[in-house]
Amino acid sequence: MILAAGRGERMRPLTDHTPKPLLKAAGLPLIEHHLWRLKSAGITDVVINTAWLGEQLPKTLGDGSRFGLRLLFSHEGTALETAGGIRRALPLLGGGDFLLVNGDVYCDCNLQSLLSANAPTLLLVDNPPQHPGGDFGLQDGRVVNQPKQFTYAGIALLSSALFQSLGDGVAALGPLLRQWADAGILHGQHYGGYWQDVGTPERLRQLNQYLEDKR
Repeated sequence: MILAAGRGERMRPLTDHTPKPLLKAAGLPLIEHHLWRLKSAGITDVVINTAWLGEQLPKTLGDGSRFGLRLLFSHEGTALETAGGIRRALPLLGGGDFLLVNGDVYCDCNLQSLLSANAPTLLLVDNPPQHPGGDFGLQDGRVVNQPKQFTYAGIALLSSALFQSLGDGVAALGPLLRQWADAGILHGQHYGGYWQDVGTPERLRQLNQYLEDKR
């Protein structure tokens, strides 16, 4: 599942007429970078939630056939936040484990290591300049709330069962992740390669430069 429903306030005015996942990096919409990487990892079905300017996503991406994927859209109207969006999309997710990807991040990671995990697993990265306080720590492969030496990368393997008891409505994922960390059920993998939270025009420019330099 790709989370693509956010308003992108910090990206304005770029997001006034374009949903953030369709902003381009190196000539390709952010979400298409994800779709090609998911295809390479062996994923076949992808659920995308939408809200702000959401009609543009299926119009641009189609049914997914040009990526070798099947795209399913969960339209929210009013954004339900991260966990709320997942809960709304559960009927499309098949009832088992699923890979979760924030639509506004970019990562060079190989997703196979997450897909092969046998427990809910977060991808963690070194704390970036814009988030020096971090989110979580890692102890013996498990995610802990202290010390906060790493930042959640916005990519995870989760289970549909974790969201079954959540009511239908607005709900954020962060508090749930902290609860699950306290309960000892979250595993973690540290990734030390390139990752970018594309949350501002400046970080979008940085990603563009990185991708152009790779060519």
